[in-house]
Amino acid sequence: MTQFVLPEPAFPDLDSMLSRKFGKEVANYFSGSPLNRVSFLRSDHAFLSTALRHPSTCFLLFDSLNPLAKDPSNVEYVSYKDVTPLIGDDPYSKTEEQLISEYNSTTTIPQLLFLGLDERNKQGLTYNIYTGAPYFALDVTPKGTITAQAQSLIQTMQSRGLSFLEGRIQAFLPPQDAAIYAQGRALLDWNARNPFCGQCGQPTLSINGGTKRTCPPKDISTLEGAIGGNVGSTPTKRPDCATRKGISNLCFPRTDPTVIMAVVSSDGRRVLVGRQKRWPPFLYSTLAGFVEPAESVEEAVRREVWEESGVKLGRVVIHSTQPWPYPANLMIGAIAQSIPGGEGIVLEHDPELEDAKWAELDEVREALRVGTSALGESAREGYKEGNLRLPAGTAIANQLLAAVVAGFVGPSPKI
Repeated sequence: MTQFVLPEPAFPDLDSMLSRKFGKEVANYFSGSPLNRVSFLRSDHAFLSTALRHPSTCFLLFDSLNPLAKDPSNVEYVSYKDVTPLIGDDPYSKTEEQLISEYNSTTTIPQLLFLGLDERNKQGLTYNIYTGAPYFALDVTPKGTITAQAQSLIQTMQSRGLSFLEGRIQAFLPPQDAAIYAQGRALLDWNARNPFCGQCGQPTLSINGGTKRTCPPKDISTLEGAIGGNVGSTPTKRPDCATRKGISNLCFPRTDPTVIMAVVSSDGRRVLVGRQKRWPPFLYSTLAGFVEPAESVEEAVRREVWEESGVKLGRVVIHSTQPWPYPANLMIGAIAQSIPGGEGIVLEHDPELEDAKWAELDEVREALRVGTSALGESAREGYKEGNLRLPAGTAIANQLLAAVVAGFVGPSPKI
């Protein structure tokens, strides 16, 4: 049975007016990163160049978005010396302006991300007033003109007894490594999905430490916009692109807001749960769905619950959030209460759910005690087959349900 560990919230022991009123902050799995992202230094190539080569620097490698690891519970970080055969001595030796002016779409550039500084390491890099061990993520997926170098690096890692973990990493990593993994995976996935400009269709260039993509005005390739075209002696001007005009001149990573909600009955005695057909038997969870354009979080909660279950909601309160790097969601956890007379379950609107039902609080409490596990694992000792099962403790759904049975909707709500 996998042991689930959640990250500590920021300043867990700090007494404040907000903590006395609303209780301790809830930190969900994939949050709680130990890194200071120092996002304002991402365009500073003098900093990135120094950070890249510092002895304390750690690199997390990804092959097809799968992280390098010793085993399912431990990712493996490698050194600058390990990655130089792929990235070269210093990909930050030139400024962003120089790299854009010399852009060549026929050359595959290894996707490298600056993730941040681990300020717990006082022996790390000191740059201006900032001190910490730098962390980078690197995509080593064999592709384009770097296929041979990437394959060689992968083979070197495998010769050390390491492997790239396939599938979703949902519960097995220590929480701080899980947060670093989530940041790296989400940004590498976004870069891989956006190799071309959404406005003009030309190839784009990753800049700003891997957190932005730009559409260069020129290309050394003589075949405009074609990866693999012939290389000319001078850059070729590319067609005009609206992204190079005004202030909207870059492509930024996307985060898709998703609502997930524990719905309490109007009398406060039951919780709404639903299940999809592909789930293991007896497994239920809270309902969830995407926030649509021009829709508030509260409206999205009410709409999704009605569409999927037919239940009508009144008050909606945000409880906590969870980053979810599959591929780039922010799960916005809410607790809501149905209105009297609006609790009838109707599944005909949206066929997403196989079933939805009201579960008594005691039934949910017992399921949280013995009926939770990661997908593919058995429930805990004491679980009786046929009883309610719920998601593992690393899922925000579990935290929402735990809050409800702990009295979140009572007279003195505490998160």
